[in-house]
Amino acid sequence: MPVSTTSAAIANTIVRRRTFAIISHPDAGKTTLTEKLLLYGGAIHLAGSVKARRAQRHATSDWMALEQERGISVTSSVMQFNWEGFHINLLDTPGHEDFSEDTYRTLVAADSAMMLLDNRKGVEDRTRQLFQVCKRRRMPIFALVNKCDRAGEDPLKLVSDVETDLGINCHPVTWPIHRDGAFVGVYDRRKEQIYLFDRSDDHGAKRATGHEGRLDSPEIIELLGPEAHQTLLHDLELLEAAGHPFDHDEILSGALVPVFFGSALTNFGVEPFFREFLELAPSPTSRESTIGPVEPTQEEFTGFVFKIQANMDPKHRDRIAFVRVCSGRFEAGMPSLHVRTGKTVRLNAPQQFMARERTIIEEAWPGDVIGIMDRGNLRIGDSLTEGEKLEFSDIPRFPPEHFARVVLKDPIKRKQLDAGLRQLTEEGAAQVFYTSQSDVSQPTPIVGAVGVLQFDVMLHRLEHEYGVRCKLEPISARYPRWVTGAVADIDRLAAEPGRLRIFDSLGNPVILFESEWAQRWTVDRVKALEFHEVAP
Repeated sequence: MPVSTTSAAIANTIVRRRTFAIISHPDAGKTTLTEKLLLYGGAIHLAGSVKARRAQRHATSDWMALEQERGISVTSSVMQFNWEGFHINLLDTPGHEDFSEDTYRTLVAADSAMMLLDNRKGVEDRTRQLFQVCKRRRMPIFALVNKCDRAGEDPLKLVSDVETDLGINCHPVTWPIHRDGAFVGVYDRRKEQIYLFDRSDDHGAKRATGHEGRLDSPEIIELLGPEAHQTLLHDLELLEAAGHPFDHDEILSGALVPVFFGSALTNFGVEPFFREFLELAPSPTSRESTIGPVEPTQEEFTGFVFKIQANMDPKHRDRIAFVRVCSGRFEAGMPSLHVRTGKTVRLNAPQQFMARERTIIEEAWPGDVIGIMDRGNLRIGDSLTEGEKLEFSDIPRFPPEHFARVVLKDPIKRKQLDAGLRQLTEEGAAQVFYTSQSDVSQPTPIVGAVGVLQFDVMLHRLEHEYGVRCKLEPISARYPRWVTGAVADIDRLAAEPGRLRIFDSLGNPVILFESEWAQRWTVDRVKALEFHEVAP
């Protein structure tokens, strides 16, 4: 029997859906937390520690070979699973700022974010950047202070520092409990429940066990000890007197950040955090478009592409377009308008993900992230719709900050090089330029990237996915501006010293300046031309 697609039926389907991203500064424990959420959600049965990963076991979310070799996340990944009635779309993002583009685009596909903080360092540069991105979108943020198994900042001071640094109010939902200097549990202020955890020798590979009870439970007081119990009571009194009150509406509007404490390494505090998050986080929300807000309960299917990834399966030259479903019911093989081209396409063989592993699905609902097999037709930012023509906004684009010439070690591999660079460009992992506008197959390609580490990823993927070995020669000019206007004026500008004219893959002229000062001076003084930060 076919499923009804009335607004009421859609609303009933999505109320238990949660689509969220995890953001943090590098080394705050994001990949470890991701594994533990999968562990508690039943998606994996044994979590790998850092030591185990070095012994050839790697994080579930780190599927790319380079990630496994270096122990870092260089691309976002999608993990979908069910837990206690919730359908979860977990979007893991790269922590390193050199991969900001991938992270920012992934945040556009999320409805909320988990912000991970180191209990010694609090808010760090990368955390600050990503918080501002979420704040501009009024995205609900849930903060987890991680690594509480080791000595860190005083929790009260840490919460105060977060409020001052980020300019936002915080409400601690769980509070750390210490006994004899050791982190032994958390108190959930909303549920008025204490969770004490047993220490184990499995290095957090399995779910934490322990005891739970009320604040005045004789058994809990005995387990905790009178001194630790009194310290906890004192802390809770301070929080009640000086802290910001809990307000769910303010959390959903992004005005109040709920704070939790735990240790992803030992699993202490992870399950209470996850349960509270799933209760408090929003289900799929409306999306802004060129025709106004699109409500998730709208009956016609709509969605947008926020990520392209090729060669997830090294045995096949596959290419997956990641689509966030915004409204309606998606059905395998359904016709959909590809808004950019104006063509009707059939979205066949949709898939859901557990990082690299994929499962064919027949339907999807608002909030879900699906993978569509693509032959090069879809691009990042493309909108798909079953009904009225529309385009979704807020898909960010970034100008490169570093440029280098690609020197091919074996000239006979030029076709493979062009194919690899074209794919990396369409993924948003690189931008490719040429010194000639008329014939891009002959000049030495120039690649541009937001971060230097992206160059390492390019070289690795070109060699291992396309069989192309090459090296990069950095270019001193690194301040780009796309330029439009009369050809003669552009020629005159390009001939001046300290400037290099190149062309993007579509033939649009770009001027590279050797200094930021020269760039600003030119943009301010040359009125005959128009300058753009990204391709117009």
